[in-house]
Amino acid sequence: MKKIFLIILLWAGMSQVSAQKADYHIVPLPTSIEQDTTKSFVLQTGMAISYEADNKEAQSTAEFLCQWVKEATDISLQLTPDNKRAAIRFVLGLQGKGITVKGQEAYTIEIGKTGILVRANEPEGLFRAAQTIRKSLPVGIKEQKVAFPFVRIQDAPRFAYRGVLLDCARHFFTVDVIKQFLDVMALHGCNQFHWHLTEDQGWRFEVKALPDLAVKGSVREKTVIGPSNMRIYDNVPYGGYYTQDDCREIVRYAAERYINVIPEIDMPGHMMGALHVFPNLGCTGGPYPVAPHWGVMRDVLCGGNPETLDFLKTAFGELCDVFPSEFIHIGGDECPKDRWKKCPKCQAKIKELGLKEVNGRSPEDQLQTYLNHEIEQFLASRGRSLIGWDEILAGGLTENAIVMSWRGTKGGIEAAKQKHRVIMSPNVYAYIDHPQLKDYSKQPRTTDSYQVSCSKIYSFEPLIPDALTEEEQDCILGVQANLWTEHIAFPEHAFYQLLPRLAAMSEVQWCQPQQKDFEDFKARLPRLEKIYDKLGVQYCRQVE
Repeated sequence: MKKIFLIILLWAGMSQVSAQKADYHIVPLPTSIEQDTTKSFVLQTGMAISYEADNKEAQSTAEFLCQWVKEATDISLQLTPDNKRAAIRFVLGLQGKGITVKGQEAYTIEIGKTGILVRANEPEGLFRAAQTIRKSLPVGIKEQKVAFPFVRIQDAPRFAYRGVLLDCARHFFTVDVIKQFLDVMALHGCNQFHWHLTEDQGWRFEVKALPDLAVKGSVREKTVIGPSNMRIYDNVPYGGYYTQDDCREIVRYAAERYINVIPEIDMPGHMMGALHVFPNLGCTGGPYPVAPHWGVMRDVLCGGNPETLDFLKTAFGELCDVFPSEFIHIGGDECPKDRWKKCPKCQAKIKELGLKEVNGRSPEDQLQTYLNHEIEQFLASRGRSLIGWDEILAGGLTENAIVMSWRGTKGGIEAAKQKHRVIMSPNVYAYIDHPQLKDYSKQPRTTDSYQVSCSKIYSFEPLIPDALTEEEQDCILGVQANLWTEHIAFPEHAFYQLLPRLAAMSEVQWCQPQQKDFEDFKARLPRLEKIYDKLGVQYCRQVE
């Protein structure tokens, strides 16, 4: 009887009944696809997904895949641990001849007459493979069957760091919206969520030792609604902040999807939210309103006040308590020195430290470097590495600091030549708050500036071989897209700005240069857009 059942099961898997086919040419494109289109394995309701019973992460990935298959095709699969006859099997350990992919995210998918075998070095690789199977599915089919052509897929990402920034300081987004954002990141193979939490326009992270900081520092009295230089306001109070429990929930949710959460407290500039609550930390003593408009503010933390470092260490200390990330972002950008040049405390500190102008870098620039070094040492004592925007290069860095290059690629090139680790995030390629279409009238209003189209993003080469040696290229950890929200107040608009540009960025982050072809990318995009529709997220339906 068992033999007859097995024959029936194999016939079901091998049969060429009318079933829509899976398509492995997804976004981002896997490293290698060796396909036999003459034969297929048919997946249908009632079949099983198996995983190693003692591996909770593999079980979680199997549960995700069950959910994704059901959403896309209405096929219901069963979870059966340690079932060698299951239609889909997750196995740890890359084995077999001809394996060319390496790393903790590397995986293979082999589909033949007995089903779908997924292998990976680590559970993270199983998750990436499950996303590949998900994106290969035809979406919205009526028959509860999918034919998977026989194939051997080998895949691993080009860059270890594949990030997206969401600015929740200019405009606040709920925990549920951030979870949806993380789901979209995971769909595209991203693994670093850079969470921008503090700004001139609002402090959004709860610091328990300073309870008024988030309660009062998160609320601005009004928001500019016209161009900033015209100062037209809505006169409506705006606020919101994340409790530490909220943050821990985001960290947990992200970790299930193999995404690390990198929090950012921007210092010593972009601090009007904090100065509003603690005016003693400013050079003039205030009062300081939470900024109701955008731009670079002259008022920053006082670099010569010893209470400034006490405040920062308290805030960053609690940040480290909540976020397990190895990386902590300190900002460090756009810090005018006007106040410092006239501040007795700052000038006294400059004299105490013996700071002089060096190579065009003013004593005030080096005072900022002093603050950066103090926080870097504090973070190192907590086992963390500092990331800062490329302005932190001014005045010199310690070897463990990581530079995020945003003012083009120049800062990243300079940092790599100094053997610093670098994340490439140049505004002309990676700032997705900018318009994505040439015709501004065909898209929601956003930053009135240059276009950052899908094709522009897709054309980016992060390693810049003409400027960096192979050894220097090894310093480039990866690439990040940034979504700033000065002009993005609603989730629908945020996702519209994100998609499908994140799809273009995902191929920069994941694929080898020789794989990339923009016309081919556009041909593969519609299948991914069907998943966007299933997820219920907005996206731009025009690709330039």
